[in-house]
This record gives sequence, structure tokens and C-alpha cells, in this order.
Amino acid sequence: MRTTSLLLAASIPAALALPSFRFSADPTELAAQAFSSAQEWLGNAVQGARGEVEQYEEVMKAGVKAESVGMGGIEYLSVTHPAFPLHRLRVVEPNICDPNVKQLSGYLDISDEKHLFFWFESSRSSPKHDPLVLWLNGGPGCSSTTGLLFELGGCTIVDEGQNVTYNKDSWNSAANVLFLDQPVGVGYSYADSGEVNNSPAAAEDVYAFLILFISQFTEYAKQDFHIAGESYAGTYIPNIASVIYSNNLALQVAPTPGLPQLNFKSVMIGNGLTDPYHQFGSVPDWACEGDYAVYDPAGSECAALRGKVPRCQSLVSGCYRTKSRFACVPAALYCWSMFSELQELGLNMYDVRRKCDKSKDKDGPLCYKEMGWMETYLNKPEVKKQLGAPSDITFQSCNMQINQNFLLQGDGVHDTASLLPELVDAGLRVLIYSGEADMLVNYIGCSQVLDNLATTYSTEYATAQVKNFTTDGGDVSGWTKSAGKGAGNVAYVAFYNAGHMVPHDDPKAALTMFTRWIQNKPLA
Repeated sequence: MRTTSLLLAASIPAALALPSFRFSADPTELAAQAFSSAQEWLGNAVQGARGEVEQYEEVMKAGVKAESVGMGGIEYLSVTHPAFPLHRLRVVEPNICDPNVKQLSGYLDISDEKHLFFWFESSRSSPKHDPLVLWLNGGPGCSSTTGLLFELGGCTIVDEGQNVTYNKDSWNSAANVLFLDQPVGVGYSYADSGEVNNSPAAAEDVYAFLILFISQFTEYAKQDFHIAGESYAGTYIPNIASVIYSNNLALQVAPTPGLPQLNFKSVMIGNGLTDPYHQFGSVPDWACEGDYAVYDPAGSECAALRGKVPRCQSLVSGCYRTKSRFACVPAALYCWSMFSELQELGLNMYDVRRKCDKSKDKDGPLCYKEMGWMETYLNKPEVKKQLGAPSDITFQSCNMQINQNFLLQGDGVHDTASLLPELVDAGLRVLIYSGEADMLVNYIGCSQVLDNLATTYSTEYATAQVKNFTTDGGDVSGWTKSAGKGAGNVAYVAFYNAGHMVPHDDPKAALTMFTRWIQNKPLA
């Protein structure tokens, strides 16, 4: 496989019952009685709410065991939960770049053999009230620390990896953000044995991590929860969403003391591979007729590219139907071969506005020299220790072995979009966004994912008006359409001046979109 395979219900408690008071004909006395009663009611309300929160946290903590443990010269907080006997959370508190926010990092240990790394940044605005957001990068095999240090985290990598600097457009301006290196083997994550090679299995590990996290850090347990990510996260996220939805349903039917439900509100997928049938089919449309077309629409290159689509889509249909790797692997190999000639153009396939020299001393194999900078920074012994990473782990921005493992299961050619309609109809909101300069997972195909998503909002979405997407400063940064109230139950945003990694390419516009979406305010 060539490098083009890398993609990148609330009730009022009894304490809040309104008090009664004796009416008086004297207006002054009546006002005094009303004021006194209001004070009494407010006091009861606050005490009742505080009691409910404390009771909820006590239930959440039931059975959760937290203790200090030392490993490899690092002192961790170790957290276990009886519902997940094979899992343990190890946590440290780093202080990198932004000392004004709470940071947590460490590992989810699975059966003492697999270890998932995470890094958490609390909100700069209102950590007690802002939502909790899980961010995932793609690959498969690429670290979500890319999102943190290169795109939307509180720190940005600089000085050839010797330092990091404050990012004023970080998404933790409006949310508490979790960055998770998954599946096992990605970034700082590591395995003694038993690496994961498919998205459904990886989703189960992610769910266990999330439950352990909110069981220990209960201050984030009742807040709205969203999942966001880009690239191959378009395959990860529907699988994770499906696991969360199924477990939440099971807990509603049979509540388990100490086992919380995630207050799951939405997913956000940026330039994500979610529906390969339509997305591979859109490659000639983008390359020959899109806003950043690279071929003459009447030329031989376009004719050849269009000629490959029927075979690709036929193979993908077989994969959708059988879900067998014997059908899915040939589909993946053939469909990705559509990019063979495109990658010879010397362009950055993630952002065709840029040239790409893949030599190590230039842009590097992924066309961004900052990927190498991150490896320099995250392999510093002092950084590893502060983040709770073992000294003998070598950080890689992208692990090509993981990429190959998923490819050889045909994982990336499954119809993960088919997991979404049931969730949307149950109330989960879905946002897909795209940078128009991305060649690998192009904006035309991404928009077709929603065009072909069969939900209760399909008719409304099909007839929805396309509107300008404008930042708070008045700049027109792209276009959007949606169906449903507020920001929408299904919504799409295209960014004119961005490629595969929208938060890096157009940070202000990306933050505007993110903030409006999690606050459920109209995107346009």
C-alpha cells in the first residue's frame, strides 16, 4: 500500500417544590413575605441541586478504586472499575504550554497487554459547564496528538520540535477536549501483544476508556458529550457512536449502579472516510470539475479516472454486502489505485494548494515537516516523563504497521455510514465538514455521505437552502446546509481555504463552526 492509504431528561427534585406562604392584604407585608419565601425556595433549590450532584457522584464512584502507583519512575493515579475488570486507568497531571487549564494524561491499560495513551485539556472558558469532546485523528495509525499539537489543541509545535507555543484558536476555548491515541500501537500507545486491526474492536476499547474516565473525573460526567475527528476517524467514529448508543440503551433498560451513561449529543467528522462507495466514486468529479481540479475535464486523465469508478464501486458493493475481508481487501487495493497517477503530480494530496517534496529534509513522507517536529518533541525524555509515557517508547506520528493491519482486514471499505441513521433518528446530531483543497477525502464525496443518509431528516436536508458559512468577524469562509433545529440534526460545512486538516488551515473558521455546533446555534 502506498502512502496515499493514510487518511489522515431531567426531573424537578422534591427539594425544588415551591413553598406556600400566607397572603396578606398589606402590600408591604406581602412583598416581604414573597421575598422571604423566594429566599427560602432558592436556598432549598441550591441545596437540593447540590445534594443531587453529590448523590450522583457517590453512585458514580461506587466500586471505583483509585490509588497511587509507581511505574518506571513515574507516579500515577491508578483507577479501576468493577464493570471493566480487565481495564485500568493510569493518570498524571502535566503542565505543558498552558498552565491556566487542567491537564491530564496517561494510559488505559487493557489486560496488562494493551495501553492506550490520552491527553486531556480542560476548557479555558467554563470547564464545569462546557461539554466534553473526544478528538480522534485517523490513518489508520496516526496519533491524535497531531490534532493537539498541529491543529486544534492548546499548544502548537514550533522551532523544529524544540518547543510548543500557545494556540489562541484552540477548541478548548469552548470545550473540555480529550485526545486519544487509538487503536493500540498508535503514537504513545503500545501493546505487549494483541494489537487491534479493525474499527469495531477498537470502538469497544474506546468505550471502556470513556467510562473509566468519567467514573473517576465525575465533574465531566453529566456534561454534554461529543466525538470529533478527521480522516479515517470517519470510519472510527460511527463504530464508537454505535457502541455508546447500544450501551446507553442497555443501561436505560437495566441501570447498573456505578456505571454511568454518556450524555451523548453529536458526532463531527472532518474530511472523513465514511461511505467509500460514494466517496471513491467522487474522485473524478473532484479531480476534473471541483473547485481545485487538477486535470482538464476533457483530457485523457479524466477519461481514465472515470473508467475506474464502475469497477471500484462494484467491488465496494461486494464488501458492503458480504463484510468479508476476501471481498473488502481487493476493493480497497483497487479503489486506492485510483490515486496512483494523482500522487505523481508533486502536490500535497492533503492540500493541493501546496507542493510536496517528500524527502526527509524537506516536507517528509506526509508532506508536513511538523509531523517530524512532533516526533522530536514527544521523544524528549522530559516530555515523556511529564506526560506519563514510558521512557522506552518511541513516539511515531503515524504507525504504518497499524495502517497495513487495518488494510489487510478491509476495514476502511465497510459502510460505516449505515451505522448512523438509527442514531440520528434517536436524536444524535451529525456534522460533516470538509476542506475543499483535500484530494484524498474530497468535499464532493463528503457531502454525498449526507445526501445518501436515509434518516427522518432526508427530505428536509435534500431541499435545504445552501447558505454562506460566515465567521463571527464577517468573513465568508465556505458554505453550509442543514436540516433540523439550531445548528441542525444533520449538517454539512465546506471550507474554501482548507484541505484535509481544516483546524490547521483555517483555525478561526473551524473554531467558529465547532463552537456553534456544540452550542447548537445556527451555523449560518
